[in-house]
Amino acid sequence: MPGLHCWRLLARHCVCIRSPLRRSVLVVCGAFLLFGIQGVSAQESRNPAEIAANLHHPDAAIRTDAQQQVRALGISLSPSQMELGSKLVDPDPRLRLILATEAYLAQDLSTQDILLQLTFHDDPRIRQLVVRAMSEESPDGTLRDRLIQLATFDPHPVVIAQARLALADWGMDVDQPKPASSAPKEIASAGNMAVPAAVPDSRSEQTGSVRPASFDSKTKTDDELRNVHTESIKTAELWQEPSTSGHSGLSFAVVPLERAGEPTDAMNSPLFVPSPEIGFQTESDSTSNAESETSSSLRPEVLQRPLIEPNDVFPDPSFEEPDDYLLAYPVEAPLGYSGPSGVLPEDYQKDGHFVPMEDRWRSGFPDWDRYDKDHPPVDDYPYVKGHWWDPYNQNVLKGDYPVIGQHTFFKLEAEALMVHEYRQLPIPTTPFESTVDPFQEEFFGDPNQYFTTNFLKVSFELFHGNAGFKPFDWLVRLTPVFNINYLSVQELGVVNPDVRRGTSRQDDFVALQEWFAEAKLADLSPDYDFVSIRAGQQPFTSDFRGFIFDDINRGVRLFGTRLANRDQFNLIFFDQTEKDTNSQLNTFFDDRNQNTLIANYYRQDFLYPGYTAQASIHYNRDGPDFQFDNNDFLARPDPAGSFKPHEVEAVYLGLAGEGHIGFLNISNAFYWALGEDSLNPIAGQAQDINAQMAALELSFDRDWVRFRSSFFYSSGDKDPYDRDAEGFDSILDNPNFAGGEFSFWQRQEIRLFGVGLVNRLSLVPDMRSSKFQGQSNFVNPGLILLNLGMDFEITPKLKLITNANYLEFDDTAVLEAFTFQDDIDETIGVDLSLGAEYRPLLSDNVVIEAGYAALIPGRGFKDLYGRTVPFTTANAHNIEADTLHAAFMQMILLY
Repeated sequence: MPGLHCWRLLARHCVCIRSPLRRSVLVVCGAFLLFGIQGVSAQESRNPAEIAANLHHPDAAIRTDAQQQVRALGISLSPSQMELGSKLVDPDPRLRLILATEAYLAQDLSTQDILLQLTFHDDPRIRQLVVRAMSEESPDGTLRDRLIQLATFDPHPVVIAQARLALADWGMDVDQPKPASSAPKEIASAGNMAVPAAVPDSRSEQTGSVRPASFDSKTKTDDELRNVHTESIKTAELWQEPSTSGHSGLSFAVVPLERAGEPTDAMNSPLFVPSPEIGFQTESDSTSNAESETSSSLRPEVLQRPLIEPNDVFPDPSFEEPDDYLLAYPVEAPLGYSGPSGVLPEDYQKDGHFVPMEDRWRSGFPDWDRYDKDHPPVDDYPYVKGHWWDPYNQNVLKGDYPVIGQHTFFKLEAEALMVHEYRQLPIPTTPFESTVDPFQEEFFGDPNQYFTTNFLKVSFELFHGNAGFKPFDWLVRLTPVFNINYLSVQELGVVNPDVRRGTSRQDDFVALQEWFAEAKLADLSPDYDFVSIRAGQQPFTSDFRGFIFDDINRGVRLFGTRLANRDQFNLIFFDQTEKDTNSQLNTFFDDRNQNTLIANYYRQDFLYPGYTAQASIHYNRDGPDFQFDNNDFLARPDPAGSFKPHEVEAVYLGLAGEGHIGFLNISNAFYWALGEDSLNPIAGQAQDINAQMAALELSFDRDWVRFRSSFFYSSGDKDPYDRDAEGFDSILDNPNFAGGEFSFWQRQEIRLFGVGLVNRLSLVPDMRSSKFQGQSNFVNPGLILLNLGMDFEITPKLKLITNANYLEFDDTAVLEAFTFQDDIDETIGVDLSLGAEYRPLLSDNVVIEAGYAALIPGRGFKDLYGRTVPFTTANAHNIEADTLHAAFMQMILLY
């Protein structure tokens, strides 16, 4: 092949030329000689580089075909190179081209010497292939010693592992004593290929120090191994899989021409063309490479990074002193107020590659002024740092960061409730002879009263578990409460039966209102369904609106969810304590002799999406007791009729619902009470309880207004002297219905001869001494209530609640027997109320409520509380009662 011969001569004469000129001349002339003088076009013959690379293909058929093409084209390849092709195979075409290049440059050597030479290659993948090939050779001294070097000093861990496996296959241990050589030699690192002494390798100054090793004197020294082949060859930067159109799309290996001494026979090989900077390519190759460069330029930089960093290897397994400099993770402040970490460190930083961070909850965030305004308080900014008193951002005191380990949190809540109330209530002058003012002859005196009560409570809660996604694993809560209250009236015998106590009363009380522990017993499904138990003094509301039971008391509760939280269930037993009269807080372990058992089951999306149904059963046993309250009034039994200790035992069967059906909001409830009363005070005999209650509220929303209509019914006793108690009464109710706390009838306690016609925060006219300390009384007049109301969302901060209630007794037979008065009308009157709720911070942290209500008395109310003015016999039937007014304001501060 004359072209090859001329190319060799040209290379020898140009080897002394400096690099740029030598490359330019060789590229133009070499390409012309190879393809022009030979008269063979690129489209008529296959790429020699591809053919030689296929000698290392993992498919044996492709290797055989490549060997036949080598012989057919007359490519001069040595038998050792042909043999090496079957030993070093790899599916990566780029790696096969490197193998073909290195094998051609060392074709005058034996196969074993070529393998030894390739163990010094830069690419760890080449060294891995060589180690696998060496393991198949006979374990002579040269191969063994070189494998020991690789198993000990190679910078790549995979090469070390494969070399040790090869030695193990030979029955050798890498740690066994090695034969000593006459003098220790330096072993070239894998990153420094052997080069002639006359031409220093520029990489040798960058790869660091080398490691000494000892060899058998019979083996070749490093210099001898380097002299086998003294030229470092770089491969082409681009390699593509062979296409169906010959060699189109292939790049060529590159021979750098900066060599010392005479050029080798490598320059005669058809596998190589001059430098790729200005190299000659065929039209097909140029198109392919142009497309590659275009696609490469269009790809983002992150996709052009190498998959494996050149020096990305594991640290040497041998012990080395750590560097003086360790990477320090930037210490940024966590969001909000995180407090001190509760995670004990279990690891320490050993090098600059890994920085242990045990407490990931408190990972810091950098300072960032999004709008470059220096974080004005009125703007919404991310990455806000907080304070211990800040309840709006993340805070360790409200359970946002763990305090112990990774999953134990602490929550602190503080609440202040301040209530001020002015009211008018019918008050008798006194059952005794004394009056506040002289010559007070009217039965009902001055109705004006002022009342204030203030609560301060602090709740401490410690819980375990990520409560944002699943129930608590366990929880402990303590809530002490302090109350101070004051009452001022205008008549004697109201604050205390002893008229010497005057007309005002101040009282205070401290209670541990909540104390309980909770633990999850089991998970019921993969959807976080669970069953838990809670024991201690705890809050509980038995239905949606609090018609039957709403209290905080001693109990044991079993509760959980089913069907991906679609169903909820509760089973709770209360052993109730006595309550303080004026604050309604629980006393310290003063047993009340009352037990309550409640079971309920909720079903969401019952019949209609958005409607939740509930079935419940309540059992209440209120034992016989004799109790005076803190104001020296008789609380149990009721001071009416035959006040003798008696037992009340009742069962409530209930169905209730809450939600919406289409656009219509609905709330409904029905309860049927059954049981017995051993001795009812008003009836004066034992009673069989059979009473009912029903409630229904319908509403719909129109923009920012909600229109409501409600109906409430509690049955009344038609005959107090039979043995059937048909007047409905609750256990301890607190209904949010038909105006709730804004309604005059519900908010105020209207007394009647030692008992309450209706008690504070209750709907039913049960005529018992106290809702909190008295016993349920099922001999009462009952109630029928019709309500119309509208709620106005004036602004996101301000809401108005308006209600108009028409009230009447279901039956007045009990009232007639109790007051010794005939023909009492059923009409109670009209209750009008207006309430406002203001949240200045758009949250529950500050809530201000104010309300005004008026009760316009009807004929029945006048029959009970009316008076004749002037009081004469002729005017006896002209009974009048003034409209009663009430106004209150309360503020809730919550942290």
